[in-house]
Amino acid sequence: MTGTPARYGIEALDVYAGSAAVSARAVFDGRGLDPRRFDNVASDRRSVALPFEDPVTHAVNAARPLLERLAPADRDRIELLVTTSESGIDYSKSIASYVHEHLGLPPTCRMLEMKQACYAATAALQLAVGYLAAGLSPGAKVLIVSTDMSLADERAQYAEPVTGTGAVALLVGDRPRVLTADLGAFGVHSFETLDSARPRPDLDIADADRSLMAYLECFSRSFADYRSRVEDADFATTFDLLALHTPFSGMVRAAHRRLMRELYRSPADAVAEDFARRVAPSLVHPGQTGNLFSGSLYLALASALDHARLDGPARVGLFSYGSGCSSEFFSGVVGPESAAAVAEARIGPRLRARADLDFAEYTALLEENLACLRPEPHRDIDPGRYDALLRRAGDRPGLLALTGVRDHHRQYAWI
Repeated sequence: MTGTPARYGIEALDVYAGSAAVSARAVFDGRGLDPRRFDNVASDRRSVALPFEDPVTHAVNAARPLLERLAPADRDRIELLVTTSESGIDYSKSIASYVHEHLGLPPTCRMLEMKQACYAATAALQLAVGYLAAGLSPGAKVLIVSTDMSLADERAQYAEPVTGTGAVALLVGDRPRVLTADLGAFGVHSFETLDSARPRPDLDIADADRSLMAYLECFSRSFADYRSRVEDADFATTFDLLALHTPFSGMVRAAHRRLMRELYRSPADAVAEDFARRVAPSLVHPGQTGNLFSGSLYLALASALDHARLDGPARVGLFSYGSGCSSEFFSGVVGPESAAAVAEARIGPRLRARADLDFAEYTALLEENLACLRPEPHRDIDPGRYDALLRRAGDRPGLLALTGVRDHHRQYAWI
């Protein structure tokens, strides 16, 4: 007798997008940016790190609530921890080593860090699913945490209002409540380009036009590769929902419009209707955080599950893009149980509970935040300086905070 086919994918998901946020409009106005371009941003707020936060604290603060919802036996089966980041804190020692320590994960756990701009979390997810599907350790689980710090300031121009900071945690296993992966259903497209980069730990560079063109090309070509591998795949009918890497909503809208016109010559009203039905639910949470780098796609997935109506199983098409560049279109199945699993994380209420900063408060934090990734042998940080600001945030759990650096060794404490 043939048993039920094995299923693998995302079992749980959680997000940390800081305790503070600033209005995207306030940044636009404060920097004197062209207000005619604001509608294309289609963003409400962007998350802002506080000077005691770094990629380690973001990762731990995203993953800890997820782990607290697990049974101890499931927690003990985490055999691989992968952090994905373009905000590395060391050329050798991984962010994962600190995260492993402060989450109290078992010592029988592999640790590594991956980097490929905003694509890395998808690379880690595919690695995890492949590892589990190989059956080498039945019942094992993988924890993936995408974590990044924004370095955007006035030098970033129009990217500044939409560049967020934070982390997304994914638990991957054989009981995929959030997303069941379509095994073998993927399409990839990659090539070398310099559309954005981080050549120093305190500097982002970006070519907005080149990035947009690379994103659009990768979306079209990665789906073409998906269609070559998956029989009868159709962009308009195969997927009930779509979730795309979301640097800002205008880029997602442009990508969807381009493919609908390329494949079907769809008129504008049909494109708009399809966008509202299949894509718009994924943009609500990203509009409250800005770009979370490789976590952006999975925040979009969470948003779709929090805001779309799911009466039964539904297939979601996902597009991941990382500058430099690497991209992938893949798919999975969600349903009412997926929405219930994501609802446990209370992402929307927690985003709304952050302290709102005015433009002066926001800019006052930038210089210290830019120092977060600089290699310094010694540094002191007093999280207590920000107690008044933290008291303005509602629904605030205990947070891991960076308290200093001693001989290049980062020090942390719970506050």
